[in-house]
Amino acid sequence: MIIVLFTVITYLIYVLSKRIYKKMNFALFHPLLLAPILLIAVISIMHVSANDYMQGSKFLSHMLAPATVAFAVPIYKNLLIIKKYMKTILISITAGTLMAMVSTFLLSKLIHLSDDFIVSILPRSITTPIAMEVSKEIGGLPTLTTVFVIITGIVGGIVGPNVLKWLSIKTPIAKGLALGMGAHGVGTNKALEYGKQESVFSSLAMIFAALFTLVWGSLLTSFI
Repeated sequence: MIIVLFTVITYLIYVLSKRIYKKMNFALFHPLLLAPILLIAVISIMHVSANDYMQGSKFLSHMLAPATVAFAVPIYKNLLIIKKYMKTILISITAGTLMAMVSTFLLSKLIHLSDDFIVSILPRSITTPIAMEVSKEIGGLPTLTTVFVIITGIVGGIVGPNVLKWLSIKTPIAKGLALGMGAHGVGTNKALEYGKQESVFSSLAMIFAALFTLVWGSLLTSFI
């Protein structure tokens, strides 16, 4: 009963957040930012602890994995074009993941963040369910990782399209890889607005970025 209750509440709040964002069209009302704030307010009013809420809504958390796997479908349908540009894809994502993690590592060291904090935010540039697992693998705190993944996605989703416009990037492969690498799930959703090919390459960027991030993360943690 509790699982059904919290699942319904979470879903309704997300739907409400999407409608507010669509109507207001303002970055601070993005569903990934507004929905958690509304959820915190609701469970606070209901006097429900965070642990109880997490247990009650675990069904939704479990759905993240199959939702991520579902990205394989459009990739399979576009295998020919992916094979054609595989070299470009691998070079782009390798550079993107390396830049994301090295810049995060160096900036974190520059402002003297704790080691646990640094390890937790290293996987911030990949989609949430995979970022949580990578965080566990390299000794981070998955909850903290999730927060920075959401922040990265929202910022990337807002700034990304403007950067593409300023740089006059027009090809589907470049748009898709840039949005998927820079804003993972949010970027892929934005890429879908451009077209199917953009969303395919964005999905591909998320998948490869997760693999490469695990490698770079393991290497960088040896310096912490």
